[in-house]
Amino acid sequence: MVHPDSSTAPMPNSDLPDDIRQDFEEARSIINRSPRGAAALLRLCVQKLCAHLGESGKNINQDIAGLVKKGLNPRIQKSLDIVRVIGNEAVHPGELDLRDDPDTAAQLAKLVNIIADVMITQPKHIDTLYDSLPAEKKEQIEKRDGKM
Repeated sequence: MVHPDSSTAPMPNSDLPDDIRQDFEEARSIINRSPRGAAALLRLCVQKLCAHLGESGKNINQDIAGLVKKGLNPRIQKSLDIVRVIGNEAVHPGELDLRDDPDTAAQLAKLVNIIADVMITQPKHIDTLYDSLPAEKKEQIEKRDGKM
């Protein structure tokens, strides 16, 4: 008997870039059969997300450090590091063994969505609302903030 794939992981944030969303969906599809593989793919999502946010995308640890220097929220830094460390441990011999742990992989997927929400969705929403303000009000705000 064939059973359909099911996943406890959430669907990807709709604001993730297409290539990252595809990796996320692949991780989600294998989470029960290969939690390690899913964790590694979610780590790749974070690395690509760092590149999307303006970092090089070549060294995830340096990319996170670069985002921290730009004022990254410490909780989001922790989320990035959790996915980075567990994703690394999934593919390298280490202290964590995710072979039979789909719950941890599902939690990583939730963290990737939180990161996307804070770093992409919320700024997009705020910018859209700000852009809808009358031009003279935005000029007053910029003048107040010394941006003129």
